[in-house]
Amino acid sequence: MGIRYNKITDKHQREIVLLKSFPCKYGKCSFCNYIEDNSTDENEIDKVNFEVLKEITGEYGVLEVINSGSVFEITKNTLAEIKRIVKEKNIKTLYFEIYYGYIKRLNEIRDYFDGVEIRFRMGMETFDNGFRIGVYNKNFKVNEKDLEFLGKELYSVCLLICTKGQTKAMIKSDIETALEYFKGVTINVFIDNGTIVKRDNELVKWFVENYSYLMDDDRVELLIDNKDLGVFEQ
Repeated sequence: MGIRYNKITDKHQREIVLLKSFPCKYGKCSFCNYIEDNSTDENEIDKVNFEVLKEITGEYGVLEVINSGSVFEITKNTLAEIKRIVKEKNIKTLYFEIYYGYIKRLNEIRDYFDGVEIRFRMGMETFDNGFRIGVYNKNFKVNEKDLEFLGKELYSVCLLICTKGQTKAMIKSDIETALEYFKGVTINVFIDNGTIVKRDNELVKWFVENYSYLMDDDRVELLIDNKDLGVFEQ
């Protein structure tokens, strides 16, 4: 059993919950073992989630909801319970995850949580289209025009770095691009997880030596260990 509720108390103070959901609509990313947390049993999903949601205090006015997929894979009952708690606890800001394929549907969530600031995060992993598609098996391309559009729709993107095949130049370029177009970026240093994607320890060493200063940048969340947010499924 993992940990599904935590408080982030340093940068961007908030409560965070890891919820169960229906299977990720895409579900083919080569680096992801996270979808093992998915279920098709709606009652089981809601039972787990309602227990987790009871922990929310609303003390920071900010809640982040993560699930192994997108907000659109969260059940109706769980969404309704989030909505009820957000109102009851006077939460003003809500973070949700989305997959690129849902980019045209974000207003459905904004309208549902009317009066709350919704901040969407998306797994971009890298801005190198060839690497994202060929290595990470995340099948979408973005050009400059797309990035301008995404920068308006999304609050932040997630980057996956220090994997075999990546170069220092790619990582440098990815971080610069993320900071140019988005209000925030989450940088995940990859940890081997039994998938075909592998960690490059030389790149990790180089990254930590050269980019630790990002810890002090308000726009950046740096996850050196993927459990740094304090929620995870074993």
